[in-house]
Amino acid sequence: MSGRLIRPYGDTTGDGRVQLSFTLPVPFGSASERALAEGAALQLAGKMGLDPAMVVHAKGMGPDFTFFILYGRVGHLVDLSQVSVARREYEELPPAEVNLRIRAALGRKLVVVGATIGTDAHTVGINAILNVKGHAGEKGLEYYREIKVVNLGSQVEVGALVAAARSEGADAVLVSQVVTQKDAHIKNTRELAAAFAAGGDGAKRPLLIVGGPRFDPSMAADLGVDKIFGKGTTPREVASYLVHALAPAEAPHER
Repeated sequence: MSGRLIRPYGDTTGDGRVQLSFTLPVPFGSASERALAEGAALQLAGKMGLDPAMVVHAKGMGPDFTFFILYGRVGHLVDLSQVSVARREYEELPPAEVNLRIRAALGRKLVVVGATIGTDAHTVGINAILNVKGHAGEKGLEYYREIKVVNLGSQVEVGALVAAARSEGADAVLVSQVVTQKDAHIKNTRELAAAFAAGGDGAKRPLLIVGGPRFDPSMAADLGVDKIFGKGTTPREVASYLVHALAPAEAPHER
């Protein structure tokens, strides 16, 4: 193993051992059904390149499904020199600097409207960014004196969010999506972008920002939004991005 070519580590360095979990639509009832289920899991593992592989855990999930955990060896190498890492295009700023930049560039408070949309009832993510108590030891956007926060809560219809954003004169709209079954977060984000793009009254579209644990930050342009934040995002990162996009340095507000 060189410094740039690596293999997974399990029991010893470079042994290529990995652990894998998945569910198959096979029952795990009788002894013959269990044998068939484990055989199916091992066949799939072999096709995925695990050799040898063994089932270390199997459990029925209702009458027709089985959940597996497998342990096996892969022969693939990872070339660290070929790994693409997205780098932040702006610096993280302390709250005082964020407030100063907004006041200098806009001459008013920066208005942020936030919500979860569709059937998503999870508010932990949006509240972590917006509420004053914040997340990971950082205060949320409500803490910033030059940011006005309007938190609409959960399960907000896209049309209602668009109306609220226009009524408040939002500079930015923040949407959190945790429910991802059948790519609901992708569908909802595209619906959000389309709603803001269609039927406008000539007013400038607010900055559209979405976040959630299953988003790929590189998909922003494809989904029609300005920025995507993934898991582990802190309020300071979001505040700094808002300043970078809406209140750049040396950009005094128009009077």
